[in-house]
Amino acid sequence: MKRISETEAIQPIEERLKMLLLAGMDGDAAAYRSFLDELSGRLRAFLRKRLYHLQDDVEDVVQETLLAVHNGRHTFRADQPLTAWVYAIARYKLSDFLRARSRHEALNEPLDDYLEIFTGSDEQPAAAKRDIGKLLELLPDRQRLPIVHVKLEGLSVAETAQLTGLSESAVKIGVHRGLKALAAKIRGLA
Repeated sequence: MKRISETEAIQPIEERLKMLLLAGMDGDAAAYRSFLDELSGRLRAFLRKRLYHLQDDVEDVVQETLLAVHNGRHTFRADQPLTAWVYAIARYKLSDFLRARSRHEALNEPLDDYLEIFTGSDEQPAAAKRDIGKLLELLPDRQRLPIVHVKLEGLSVAETAQLTGLSESAVKIGVHRGLKALAAKIRGLA
């Protein structure tokens, strides 16, 4: 029995979703409905992983994402990967949701309980982020891009492979070797 790689399994999904979206944009209502149905299932899975402690809110973010995809479908470029475009929208909607939720929670929290947070400085995390950015710039693209996309942005290996044009194996190797190179650079600075 032939084993199908993750890339081979994802590629037909990418092509099918893109075909359904483009047919829907050309007026095929049934194809567009199929596109939205398939996409909503994939978005639910994507968001459940990221909102594991807020499962009751997953459907709200799915609907917000589907609405944004629908309203922005005219901006989709057929020569680009559809799933990367959709998941970028989903990440923005997820960020909006979490930001609004934290704002709402902050309004309901008494500040007296958290006075110690006002005594600290934001300089240390900013400096650390700046230093990591400088170290990442020292890495070649084949190591830097997989680390940025997989480790910092939270994309899957398959999504990163589609986005960068690298194979999934190259993405995994790039992350591993890049992190090893970063560790060596950090040890050299200490």
